[in-house]
Amino acid sequence: MTATAPAPSTARARATAFLPRLALVLAAMLATLFTAAAPATAHAALTASDPTDGAVVATAPAQVTLSFSEQVAMGDDSIRVLDPQGRRVDTGELRDMCSGNTIRYGTALHSGLPNGTYTVAWQAVSADSHPISGAFTFSIGAPSATEVSLPTTTAGGGPVGIAYGIARYAAYAGFTVLVGGAAFILLCWRRGAAERPLQKLVVRAWVTLTAATLAMLVLRTPYTGSGRFADAFDLDGLRAVLETKTGASLVSRLLLLGAAALFVAVLFGVYARRLEDAGTEEETGKKEGEKKEGERTGDTNDLTFGLAIGGAVVSGGIAATWALSEHASTGIQPGLAMPADILHMMAVATWLGGLSALLVALHKVPGIERSAVRRFSRVAFVSVVVLAVTGAYQTWRQTGSWSALTGTEYGRLLLLKIALVAVLLAVAYMSRKWTARLAEAPAALEEADVKVGTQVAAADDVSRETESVTVPADPERAAQLARQRAALENAREKRVRDADPDRAGLRRSVLAEAAIAVVLLVVTTILTSTEPGRTVEQEAAGGSAATAVPDRAVKITLPFDTGGPNGKGSVRLELDPGRVGANTLHLWADTGDGQPFDLPEIKVAFTLPAKDIGPLPVVPDQAAPGHWTASGVQLPLAGEWRIDVTVRTSDIDQTTVQKTVKIG
Repeated sequence: MTATAPAPSTARARATAFLPRLALVLAAMLATLFTAAAPATAHAALTASDPTDGAVVATAPAQVTLSFSEQVAMGDDSIRVLDPQGRRVDTGELRDMCSGNTIRYGTALHSGLPNGTYTVAWQAVSADSHPISGAFTFSIGAPSATEVSLPTTTAGGGPVGIAYGIARYAAYAGFTVLVGGAAFILLCWRRGAAERPLQKLVVRAWVTLTAATLAMLVLRTPYTGSGRFADAFDLDGLRAVLETKTGASLVSRLLLLGAAALFVAVLFGVYARRLEDAGTEEETGKKEGEKKEGERTGDTNDLTFGLAIGGAVVSGGIAATWALSEHASTGIQPGLAMPADILHMMAVATWLGGLSALLVALHKVPGIERSAVRRFSRVAFVSVVVLAVTGAYQTWRQTGSWSALTGTEYGRLLLLKIALVAVLLAVAYMSRKWTARLAEAPAALEEADVKVGTQVAAADDVSRETESVTVPADPERAAQLARQRAALENAREKRVRDADPDRAGLRRSVLAEAAIAVVLLVVTTILTSTEPGRTVEQEAAGGSAATAVPDRAVKITLPFDTGGPNGKGSVRLELDPGRVGANTLHLWADTGDGQPFDLPEIKVAFTLPAKDIGPLPVVPDQAAPGHWTASGVQLPLAGEWRIDVTVRTSDIDQTTVQKTVKIG
């Protein structure tokens, strides 16, 4: 019985040892992000509701309405109203009440609802593709006990949210390496199209991006809905996803990836063979071969130009699938923001993806030309310039102020990204120094490369001959042969490394760049799912993006209890139109049984704590028993106004109740 001794590869062993460490680092980073970080806030936010959270209304409302800061997508089951026993009391039909800049949806309620506390649970999808949800309560007549528990989980969370987030990270990484690797080959090192390590890198990036896109499409229904993996197989849900902007973007990305597959096949098929044929004919030195080589070079240049144009169009289209469905498509100046976002993604991919291709080439292909490294240095410089210009615009658009840059989660992540880019540029500067040393290498070193290449080829021949030898099934003999082959591989790789110390230094600096680039890509992906700083500040200040109900009066109900005889009742307040400037105030006081309460005195004060304005006192005039009015109530600024209502039921019994509302 005979056995063939194994042929270990030092390079393979080194990669095997390196990859688990890299995977461990990435897993730790992802675990930290998903377990320690709070769920990312989406772009849209609930700005108002009718009834408001915690309101006590005298009679059952006919409907419940919700207002949002940005456009959202909602379905018939997006707003659910539950009675104290947990039974649904809404009709289940969504009402689209949007008008102009007002984004409002509602659902009708059944008539004859009894008194008690009701729960409103809602869920929607923001215009930038992220799910949002929430819940609040209101009461009819008076608050009561309820069996309904407010949800503690947010939309897009849980295991499905983690899986969807991993797919998003993988999609960004796949796009970066796919575009950057192809750009590195076409712009910097055409011969790399025939190199197996670079082919594997680009093909695996395509597979990663395709698989991640399919996963996002399948998980979209449970991600924005129930949060159960089983709903991924819901065909009706998938059909509904395909009708959304995000679903259309994912399908478009899959179609463009089909075109990208054709591009990759031509790049590593026809194009690579032509380059190999041209190189073979160049080595022969025959006149006929030289003539054919010149003709083939012209054909290769034409094919290079065609691949470059086609690749730019396809990669730009894939980048547009993100721009059309995320932050760039909402907010201010979307017509300018989307092209800027596409250019930004293309620049990032060309730089960082090209960096990964260069790293693979330096580690796996010792024969990479110095001119290719110098060309990549120039391409990376152009990419950084585009990145800086588009990044500066995006920073202004998404923050708009220094306070938003330093005082919001989005701004702090953006500052971290800028710091990482600065560190990356510093390391890249060291790489440029190594590249310059490569360019200044003496001719003797070039001759050493040739000599080492010959030695490597001879060693390969010896290795192949050794691998073909069969030996008796002796474990000790097989282990001895394995050690000999490993020593041969070590000596061969050491000769390659020692022959060019400048290239070894460049490999180390590029590896450091790649490590920083991985962290940078993670931070960038988190930014795409975080609410922009400009929106956060507008909501906090009660600006136009956080206007409660811009074209309807503000209505609130405040229960009170002065503690004296017949001291319980409620005050219904209406402020029309509920905006900055002059307003008309109406107050109605009701007893516990719903009758008009003719109070001896009632006063109102308005305070804007964020701006230290107020209290602004208002003493309304009595228009009828239980009804008071005041006209010309001036509110000078938008924001979160606190309304204090002081009620006196006797000479000694009085109380003050308050409620905060948003005034636009």
